[in-house]
Amino acid sequence: MPTILPANQPPARFYRGGPQISAFRATSSSSGPFEPEDWVGSTTPCSGSHPLGLTRLADGTLLVDAIRADPDHWLGTEHVRAFGVDTKLLVKLLDAGQRLPVHAHPHDDWVKAHLEGQVHGKAEAWYILTPGEVYLGLQEDVPRETLKELTLQQQIHGPDGLLGKLHRLEVKPGDAVYVPPRFLHAVGEGVLLVEVQEPADLSILLEWTGFDLDGLRDGHLGLGWDTALTAVDARGRSRDEIEKLVTTKDKRVQRMAELKAGIDKSVFADPSQDYFVMEEIHLPADAGGDTTRTLAQGFSLLVVLGGSLTLLTNSPSTTAIHLTRGNTVLLAYGEGPAILEGQGQVLVARPPRADQSPS
Repeated sequence: MPTILPANQPPARFYRGGPQISAFRATSSSSGPFEPEDWVGSTTPCSGSHPLGLTRLADGTLLVDAIRADPDHWLGTEHVRAFGVDTKLLVKLLDAGQRLPVHAHPHDDWVKAHLEGQVHGKAEAWYILTPGEVYLGLQEDVPRETLKELTLQQQIHGPDGLLGKLHRLEVKPGDAVYVPPRFLHAVGEGVLLVEVQEPADLSILLEWTGFDLDGLRDGHLGLGWDTALTAVDARGRSRDEIEKLVTTKDKRVQRMAELKAGIDKSVFADPSQDYFVMEEIHLPADAGGDTTRTLAQGFSLLVVLGGSLTLLTNSPSTTAIHLTRGNTVLLAYGEGPAILEGQGQVLVARPPRADQSPS
């Protein structure tokens, strides 16, 4: 049956955060000061710390093992045919108790060429829950030798520092930001967000001063800076290019009207659908609107943003689960199509469609 997942917050991370996750979930216990991430429906361990980060089901089984044992139930035949037993998905709640360091995540192709045994880079996207600022993409071309020099000198602030070279964006609740692989980025202090990403824990860290990090040792994935920085997009992007990666609620209303029937209505910019999809469901959609919504069948991770809702499934018999703000739900292919009833707002994250392949 569908599973309401408890918090899964790896301890002792390198940046502060966690209390906003506890408040969002309305849990009786508070997060520690360095538990800024809640890994939802995770088949991905924290880098170098297996099994930390992996989701366990109520009977103690690791989700990744349950999927391997019955992939057709969890993922569906078409998904397994296209992607194997790989969920292609990880969702996190992220509470930036301090500004995150400037960093980038590699593309799949780079990972396969440079990291033995790894297959995923890390495209990611953010659904903003609290206002603040984020940084995304370089304003101008920066030679990789210059990036290396700024990194080794830890020159971060000011117009000539790493942070000063990035586009700074003010974000508000409901904004959705797509972060392509290879783009430098950072999340500002105080921002709470839902992150959807490829299932990997790989970062090129260009900043570590003030964080519990040994950047000189760990920032380059053990490959040395000359190689690691080839994973970083050093090209400048116009403000217009960056803003096209951000969808506000107003933009989404117009965009949804333009989408052809049958195409997933993701809240994120179109290129993200090579990697994942996240739908935003409001019940009722408008005054006097329908209070029932059927979810597309498939492996899904739900984050309830507010309201009072019931999730109905028919596997193996009719099951009803009550949902409120802060609940995160794991839904297998074999449990759908599921039905949401009531009033509220839910985010539904899914893998890419089986006929999609990263560009």
